[in-house]
Amino acid sequence: MGSPLGDFIRTKRDSIQPRSLGLPDRGRRRSPGLRRSDLATLAGISVEYLTRIEQGRDRNPSVAVVSSLADALGIDPSEREHLRYLTKITGGECSAHLHPGPPPREVRPPVLETLRLLEPGIALVTNRLGDVLARTSGYESLTRGTGLLDSGTPNLTHYVFTDPRARTFFTDWDDIADEQAFDLWLGPSVGHYEWFTSELARTAGPDFTRRLNRHVVPRRGTLRLAHPSGYELRLLRETLELTADAQQLVVLLPADDSTAQALEQLRRRSHGPLRAIS
Repeated sequence: MGSPLGDFIRTKRDSIQPRSLGLPDRGRRRSPGLRRSDLATLAGISVEYLTRIEQGRDRNPSVAVVSSLADALGIDPSEREHLRYLTKITGGECSAHLHPGPPPREVRPPVLETLRLLEPGIALVTNRLGDVLARTSGYESLTRGTGLLDSGTPNLTHYVFTDPRARTFFTDWDDIADEQAFDLWLGPSVGHYEWFTSELARTAGPDFTRRLNRHVVPRRGTLRLAHPSGYELRLLRETLELTADAQQLVVLLPADDSTAQALEQLRRRSHGPLRAIS
């Protein structure tokens, strides 16, 4: 049985071509990417030790070993941060990831007041599972007709992977799917992680589990939407981490004048109060 840390290292190794690190191409290989022996040499560890890490038989490598592997793989700062996080949960430091309690679904009054001050802008409060816990009327205008808010307890992750309309609404659906799957790793203290991922795996299938297990750190660029009304929208995202609540306040801003004008048209068609789900 593998481990999150081992899965990440193996996935990164498979994605690297030897010539990109100045290594000779030794011909045909049983698997793509960098040989395990080459990575072990670059990191200054034995092949046997690297094999144990990748297979999940060694779950507590030292900080020095993890840093050496990061250097050898040439990963960027965001991937290094994720690697350190995976080392913690693989070693059992984040026990809440394995035995989670109920996630906080109530949004604190000061956060709700912040949302009210953002009206009629587009903003929502969510958690790493993708639950939409509160939103402004502007967010409702943006998502009306997409199916996202049809449920009494809307969940963005579930919508992205199970509702066919999501593949039309999100112009860059593949990128958004990567983001939603990756975010599940970022909240070890949010509740029902194992239940949620297993249930979603049954309904979403291998497209979800593949993304969850390959640990691709998303780019999180401009959000492009194809609104059912016909508008093509480009939005910038600003996220405020509410660490104590295991929640995020996300604000969406128009990236260009045409998007700003389209959003104003959508607001005129629909006016509604702030919505919070508890």
